Amino acid sequence: MLATERDIAKNAGEGGHPATLGAAEYLSLAAAPTFAIMALVTAATSGGPADLLCSVAHASPLGGMAAMYLLMSAFHMAPWLKLIARAASSRDIATS
Repeated sequence: MLATERDIAKNAGEGGHPATLGAAEYLSLAAAPTFAIMALVTAATSGGPADLLCSVAHASPLGGMAAMYLLMSAFHMAPWLKLIARAASSRDIATS
C-alpha cells in the first residue's frame, strides 16, 4: 500500500517517522521485480541433476519454482498498479 502525502503528514504528527513510511513504500515496490528476477534465474538454471531426482517437476507446465515466482510477482503488482494510476491521474489533472 502506497502512502500518500496526507498519510505521511498524519503519521508524522502522531510520532511516526515519514522515512519509515517511505522505506515501506519502496520495499513494497521491490517485491514484484525481485520475484520476476528470481523466476528468470530459476528458469535459466533449471534442468540440472536436482530436477532429475523429482519426477513430478515436469508433470505440469504450471509447476515448479519459476511458475511460483511468476505468480508471486503477479500478486505483488498492486503497489506498481497504484503508482501508475496515481501518475496517470496527476498527469490528467495537470493537463486539464
